[in-house]
Amino acid sequence: MKRLLLVLSAPSGGGKTTIARKLLQARNDLGYSVSATTRAMRNGEEEGVDYYFLTRQEFERRRKAHEFLEWAEYGGQLYGTLKREIERILSEGRHAVLDVDIEGARQIRKNLSNSLQVFVLPPSAEVLIERLKGRNTENRDLLRKRLTRASEELTAVAEYDYAIVNQDLVTAVAEVSAILDGKADDRLVCRQTSLPSQIERLRRDVVKAAEKI
Repeated sequence: MKRLLLVLSAPSGGGKTTIARKLLQARNDLGYSVSATTRAMRNGEEEGVDYYFLTRQEFERRRKAHEFLEWAEYGGQLYGTLKREIERILSEGRHAVLDVDIEGARQIRKNLSNSLQVFVLPPSAEVLIERLKGRNTENRDLLRKRLTRASEELTAVAEYDYAIVNQDLVTAVAEVSAILDGKADDRLVCRQTSLPSQIERLRRDVVKAAEKI
């Protein structure tokens, strides 16, 4: 079976990282690509497990040496996927999974033919706000910026192969697993006719929520 690079994207608070971790617990044919970042380590995070935490100088050195499959700047910090991480996992005969923003997904789509891309949608703007507030890292200004960014990201969902709604974590994980196995429900295909209108309603709700913050 051909090994794939599974790309998960979502607005901040959408649950893409949690879904990736649950998939890794459930499947032994999957390896997680740890991203690199210049942002500070948060409580409970580990070097080489959650991220490779790099100085901006080191990140730029690696970028200029073409060591990244994709990279982007978000919230004033740099994030990227090291090529060696993907190569390591695929060489072990496993699928690779990583979570990236829409710009990173675009770079991967351009550079790799074996990527499978899934966008994780929040069930509503209200749930997205609750999840962001639950981090206890978002002040009012940052929350507004996150929501504004989310509204922009939702315009890119049609670029992905599939989209799922993360209302129930168990169901969301099962849906992504089925996608990876080639057994996805047709309703999850981004080209499916009812999805664009659903996503546009969600986007409008997120815009309104950001204006009220």
